[in-house]
Amino acid sequence: MKKIAIIGSSGGNLYNLGGKDPEKLLQEIITQSDAAGLTISAVQFIAAAESMDSIKDTTKAKVFTFDKHGQPAEMFHGLLAEANKAAVELDKDIAQKIRNGQIDGLILMSADPEGTNKQAIEAAVEMKLPIVGTGGTSMAMIGSKGANIIAQSGTTGTTSRTRAISFITSLCKIWGIKYQPVIGASSKNPSAQQGNVFKRINIRGIMVSALPGFIAMAIVLALSQIPGLSGMKEVFDVMIQALPVVVAVIAAKQVSDLDEVSIVSGVIAGILSVNGGIIGGIIGGILAGILVQFLFKKCIQWRFPMTTVNIVAGGFSGLIAGLIVYYLLAPLALQIGDGFKAAIEFAINFNPILAGVVAGLLIWPAILGGIYHAAILPIVLLEMEKTGASFLGAVDMVGLVMVSAGINLANVIAPRDKGEAAAATPGFLINMGFGTFVEAAYPFMFSNKAVFAGAILSAGAGGALVGMFNVRGTAYVPTFTAPLLTNNMAGLIIAMAAALILSFIITIIANKAAGLMRKKDNAVKGKAENPKSYKAE
Repeated sequence: MKKIAIIGSSGGNLYNLGGKDPEKLLQEIITQSDAAGLTISAVQFIAAAESMDSIKDTTKAKVFTFDKHGQPAEMFHGLLAEANKAAVELDKDIAQKIRNGQIDGLILMSADPEGTNKQAIEAAVEMKLPIVGTGGTSMAMIGSKGANIIAQSGTTGTTSRTRAISFITSLCKIWGIKYQPVIGASSKNPSAQQGNVFKRINIRGIMVSALPGFIAMAIVLALSQIPGLSGMKEVFDVMIQALPVVVAVIAAKQVSDLDEVSIVSGVIAGILSVNGGIIGGIIGGILAGILVQFLFKKCIQWRFPMTTVNIVAGGFSGLIAGLIVYYLLAPLALQIGDGFKAAIEFAINFNPILAGVVAGLLIWPAILGGIYHAAILPIVLLEMEKTGASFLGAVDMVGLVMVSAGINLANVIAPRDKGEAAAATPGFLINMGFGTFVEAAYPFMFSNKAVFAGAILSAGAGGALVGMFNVRGTAYVPTFTAPLLTNNMAGLIIAMAAALILSFIITIIANKAAGLMRKKDNAVKGKAENPKSYKAE
C-alpha cells in the first residue's frame, strides 16, 4: 500500500477555488485516496483567512494535520507568522518520514519550497518521490530543484474534487494501481458511487430537483395577472425558455458530479437544447454529464494541465452534447413531450369529470406505490412547461394535500387516542403552510381502513370538481397561495375545500366508530375477566 503526504497552503488563486474551505479540500483527497487504496500518512496544510496574494503576518491562519482517526484536524489557530512556525515543525517531521521510506509520493498545493515546505521538498527531491501538484509559481520553483514532478498545473478553472481526482489518477498511473474515482460523495457518505456512469442517470431525481424552477415560473405567471404587472408575461416567456437549461444543469451535475465543471457543461448543453423542451434539456444534460466524465478522465490520462482538463471537459462536453440535441434530437424530444401533454388534454376533452375522478382515485395508490415521483410528477412538469399550470398539478393539490390536511385536522380535533393529536398537528400545519408532506396522513390511513377508503374517495371527488371546473394548478406551494397560481381561482377553492371537508368528515366518523368499537371490546374483555362482578350487577 502506497503512502502519500499532502503539503501546502490555501494559496492565492487557490483560496477562491477551494482553499478557503480546507476541511472539504482535504476530505476530497481522502475520498479519492481511499478509493485507490492509498494511505495518507502525513498532512501539513496552512489555511489563511484570506488570499495569500494580499496577506500580512497579522493575518489569521490555521494549520491542519491528521488526527488519530485519519481525518483533517486543526492543530494550530493564530496569526500567520505563528502558524508558519508551527508548520515548520511538521515540515521537519514529514522530511524525516520521507527519508525513512514512510512516504511514497507527495501532493502539493500552493506549497512554499523556500519556507514552510523546504525540508520536505528537499527530502522528496533526494528520494526522487513522484510529485503531483497545483500552483504555477510554486511548482515551477520546485521543478527547478530537480523534483520528480509527474503532473502539475495552475489552479485556474479547477475545483477541490477535480484536483483530487487528478492527483490520485496521476499517482496511480505511475504506480500501476487500478483506480475508479468516487463521484457524488465524500468518504463520510457510504452512498458514494463509482464505476458505470450510466447507473447515475435518474430521470425522477432530475425532475424532482428541477421542481423549484417550475414553481418560480408559476409564481411569475400569477404575478402577471395582477393589474399593473402585465409586463411579467415577458418574464414568464423567458423562464419557459430557461427550463431546459435548468434540467440540463441538474442532469449534468447528477450524472458527473464534478462541481462547477459539470455545471458549466450542463448550461452549455441546456442552451443548445432549448428547442427540444425539457425532455431535450434532460437528454442534453445527461449526454453532457457522461461526456464530462469521459473527457475528464482522458485528459488526465494524457497528462493535460488541470486548467486545460477542466476547460476541455466542461466546455467540449457541453458543446458536443448540445449540438447533438440541437441538430438531431430536439424535434423528437419535443414530440415526445407534446405527446404526453396531448394525451392528458385528450382525456380531459373526452370527459373532464371522468378524467378528474380517475386521476383523483389513482393518485393515492400512485404515491403509495412509488409511481408518483417516477411518472406523475414528470407529467405535471411537462404540462407546466407551456402554461405554468397543470391539470394533474391541481389534482395533486386537491387529492393529496387537501385530503391529507383533512385527515390530520380530524385527528387534531377528534383523535382516537390523545397522542394522535400531537402527531397530526405538525402534519396539518405543513400541509396547509407548505403544500407538501402528505405522508403525514399515512399512520392514520394504514391503521384504519375506513380512513384509507375515505382518502381515496375524497381524492376522487376532488378530482371530479377539478375536471368540472377545468382547473389547472400546482402543488408544493402554501395552500392559501395555490388559488393564485391557477386558471380558475373559484373552481380550485371549491375543489380544495370539498376534498378537505369530505376527508375530515369521513375521518371523524371513522375515529368515532373505532372508539365505540374499542369501548365495546374493552367491555366484553372486562366481563370475561371478571364474570362475578358483572353477575352481581
